[in-house]
Amino acid sequence: MVAVNFRHVLLVIMLVCSGMLLVFPVEPTMNTNVLFEDPVKERIKNERGGIAHSSELILLFRHDDGNELTNNLSRVQSLIQLEIEAMDGSNSSTSFDSEEVRLNRIESPLMRWSDAFASRNRSLENATRWVDVLQPTIDGGWCGEDATDKEKTAFEASMLMLPQDSNYGVACPSFSGASVNQPPAANELLWLIWLESDNKETDWGELSIWADKISEETEFEVTPVGMNMLFQKSKEMAENDFQVILPMTLILLSLILFFWMRDFLLTAVTLGGVALVICSEIGFLSLIGFDFSIIDAIAIPIIMGVAVDGVFWYCKSSRNKEEVRNMLFIAMVTTIAAVSLAIFSPILANRSIGLVMAIGIFLDWLVTRFLLEEFYLSRRSPNNSISSKSTKIHPSLSWCWPVSLLILASIAVIAPAGVEVFDIQQLLPEGDPGFEEMDELQTKYMLATSTTAWIVVDVEGDSTEDYQLVRDLQQQLGQHPSVISFDTGLIETPMVMGIPNDGGTEVTIDQIVEMSSGTIILDDARLQRNGVTTGISIAVLIDVQNAEAGLIFTDDVAKLMNQMEIQGDIGGELPTGGGLARSFEENRMNQILLAGLAIFVASIFVTRAPSRAARIAIGTIAIGLAVDGLASLFGGRSINTAPTVLLGMGFAADYLSHASAEHLPTKNDTAARWGAGITSISIFFLLGFATWPLAKDSGQLLSISVLMSIILATFLSLTHILKIEHNEEE
Repeated sequence: MVAVNFRHVLLVIMLVCSGMLLVFPVEPTMNTNVLFEDPVKERIKNERGGIAHSSELILLFRHDDGNELTNNLSRVQSLIQLEIEAMDGSNSSTSFDSEEVRLNRIESPLMRWSDAFASRNRSLENATRWVDVLQPTIDGGWCGEDATDKEKTAFEASMLMLPQDSNYGVACPSFSGASVNQPPAANELLWLIWLESDNKETDWGELSIWADKISEETEFEVTPVGMNMLFQKSKEMAENDFQVILPMTLILLSLILFFWMRDFLLTAVTLGGVALVICSEIGFLSLIGFDFSIIDAIAIPIIMGVAVDGVFWYCKSSRNKEEVRNMLFIAMVTTIAAVSLAIFSPILANRSIGLVMAIGIFLDWLVTRFLLEEFYLSRRSPNNSISSKSTKIHPSLSWCWPVSLLILASIAVIAPAGVEVFDIQQLLPEGDPGFEEMDELQTKYMLATSTTAWIVVDVEGDSTEDYQLVRDLQQQLGQHPSVISFDTGLIETPMVMGIPNDGGTEVTIDQIVEMSSGTIILDDARLQRNGVTTGISIAVLIDVQNAEAGLIFTDDVAKLMNQMEIQGDIGGELPTGGGLARSFEENRMNQILLAGLAIFVASIFVTRAPSRAARIAIGTIAIGLAVDGLASLFGGRSINTAPTVLLGMGFAADYLSHASAEHLPTKNDTAARWGAGITSISIFFLLGFATWPLAKDSGQLLSISVLMSIILATFLSLTHILKIEHNEEE
């Protein structure tokens, strides 16, 4: 009676959790914030208002006719007006209409030009000819020694957001062909956009919608470009893949179950259990505010593959109910023991998918054990009885188990060492047109070849000493070879953007920041709590194409801050991602061994048999080493392959738990093992046809790892037969 009541309660709870999907629909995201945590960027966000700002997004502007843009006065004035209307929403034809996402800030070279001319009491918006703002001549232009602060910023904006082959004109007449009497001449330019949202994550897709609207309503062609928009493209690619793969997975699962079981009702009920597990888990996680990334969707086919184990063992094996219960419980515990290590990973994406997989695997077992067990037993074939007759095999086959372990270990030995630093190349397929567009952008724009390294420094806003300390730090940062600089031939300007360096000795940080208009990347460098300045954020542009140099920069800055006795930290996508890759390379073997240890402890706790637990642990470690090596051989080992390695070990623990059981294996047991394995392999094989690289790589690696696990488990079962034969002979 108690079991019946528990079954009903469990079913109701899972149905209610599934219903939460209607109230809290899942909206997966895809950006660096869901891949790894960056404490520096998190602090900057929290101490600059706490609003969820996007990283800088980029729009590329051209005129519809493709001709001159920045040296055409009327077009320049139209773009300035467009920027003003976009921020205040005064023109419905060009307004940003999203309900959840808002424009926080726009940085354009033309508005900086307007500010530069205004610093000399000239109005770009009201000019009728270029001579109205270019005369009297500005000696040295905006990059000269006598340039105002506004003009220096306009020069930086021109260098960053105009093509590098532009005629910079008054922005910097020291360049060849440029003249102080001419405006900068280019046929295209960039805008930097910052979006904000009340949600935890900002939907970058809204920018594409707005760009299409501007292109349709104005004389300009506007295109979202840059690294962050490639993340959006990767997200859309993944969504398209899963919209096709998940229904196909259900169809494939249905066909395999039906043809293997020859039972339509059994197939339908099993699929219903799979759907209940997935929907209840996603509904529950949505209810508690879990942030789903598109990477978590990879866990769904994995959970589906694990969910069918029970139907094969209950319906096709020759084991009785208690034996199957015990095997499936051990398999669940050991699999979760392996996968759960991902939950403690320093990589946010790994923690997220590890949690989704662990919960899904537990729910698979819960549904099989308490909701479907009696039904499965009622559909069991009557001839699946326990065989007391030992299967005779040749003694030489006893070597298959140790030899297979050596072969698996050899894969790890021959595999190349090293871990790829995370970049967008891992999220889009090789040869994607987006890479060509990005390459073209990087050849044209200095901004596109850089990434922002963030440095936060703990300071007091009313301290003159702290101002001098930060100014000295910024000057030394500018001397680092990894920092991108403007070189006009006369002066070199490193792209270190924090607080102004030209304050006096008696100026405080709060005073100098309040007197300045900010930089291109930062409108206000201060970090504040309750209105009190507690720190400064410094943005440094470094080469995005040299990951190793980025790591060197991070190490050097840390040493510099230590020497200067400055409290703070370094962050940004390249420093953080590179640091995680280096840490993963140093600890990946330890992670595999630790997973093996966790499986051993879990196995010995459940089975109370040290020798059996040792066999399971040794086999899973061998599989983990092999999968890690195959990841390197196939497409390159990365921080995102860690969950796949752990899951491969989980599947190995699953099958080895079955094979190490203290009973005579039968043909029915072998059929159950291979039936469950072939089902999982088929699902992962289908996942391997995805276009999205993360899903494709996971599917391929898991297909091979499951196949290796089944073969290894079969060899382990042979040693058990030989042991029994030896005991009988004695």
